[in-house]
Amino acid sequence: MNPLLLTIGEPAGIGPDCLIRAYEAHPEVFDNIIIVAPLLWLQQRTERIGLRTAMFEFSTLTAASQAKASGLRCWNPLASDIAIGPVSMGKTSPLTALAVINCIQTAAESCLANQAAGLITGPIEKAVLRSAGFKFPGHTEFLAHLSRQPDAESEADFVMMLASASLRVALLTTHLAISDVPAALSTQASINCIRIVHHDLQQRFGIEQPRLALCGLNPHAGEQGHFGREEIDILAPAVAAVRLQGINITDPIPADTAFSANNRHHFDAIICCYHDQALIPIKAISFGESVNITLGLPFIRTSVDHGTALDLAGSEDVSYSSLIEAIHMAIQMAHKTTA
Repeated sequence: MNPLLLTIGEPAGIGPDCLIRAYEAHPEVFDNIIIVAPLLWLQQRTERIGLRTAMFEFSTLTAASQAKASGLRCWNPLASDIAIGPVSMGKTSPLTALAVINCIQTAAESCLANQAAGLITGPIEKAVLRSAGFKFPGHTEFLAHLSRQPDAESEADFVMMLASASLRVALLTTHLAISDVPAALSTQASINCIRIVHHDLQQRFGIEQPRLALCGLNPHAGEQGHFGREEIDILAPAVAAVRLQGINITDPIPADTAFSANNRHHFDAIICCYHDQALIPIKAISFGESVNITLGLPFIRTSVDHGTALDLAGSEDVSYSSLIEAIHMAIQMAHKTTA
């Protein structure tokens, strides 16, 4: 199997800490992992936290993949004119923003060229990336943009999912202000989302007949139009359309009961209308154990379920559990996909 690629995200945050501590605890997990980052970012952090992790830098993905070195293998794809420092723990810098973007883009392009089995991403600090021209709300939208054909216009061709051992949630909309969510919902986009979730649960997770739930936007799923008509005018028609294609999905149901202990276990995934409707329950149930997954891409992408935590960089309080879960998830999905 081709290697999996891993980007560490913001070098001033806990991405490097998570990677180094995860490798020290579970080196076997990294047997088929190539880190897409300058070696310097990791060397500086190992020195700061007092570890002596073995690591090696390569100038090409092929060289990194074929190396038999016992340690972390880093592929530095950056041109010599792209700044990689200085990096100050806990303090973002516009000087490294372009390097972060280029590492992510190069890794994604390698996956698109079938040179890698998938991509695992560490957390980014989106505000500082904008100084280098990053125009996307997050990783998810950027990777979807890179994956589209040049003439493709659709924005409804990817789905953000978070998954743990006990729950999977998917989003109809991603990073939007709450006030913008109702206008962003549409029947066609809902149909596309449901199809992608159904397809990837079959193809990436090996679930032959996925059972899906759909949360309503409004309290009590609108209560027959008393609290809003989005369920009647937008979501219910989408449900009717996908059922004709053999997809098993509920009518729009109240979100407050969908996630109860008695209900959530009946579904392989629960589709939500907006960011916090999905992320609050899964983080309450599985924080540190859940994985961010982008569905609908032509390659596997998993990520940690936390941010850059700049204030924790270099400290003893960094947990690497979500990174380990993201790696395990990517490995499992790669095996399911190739099976």
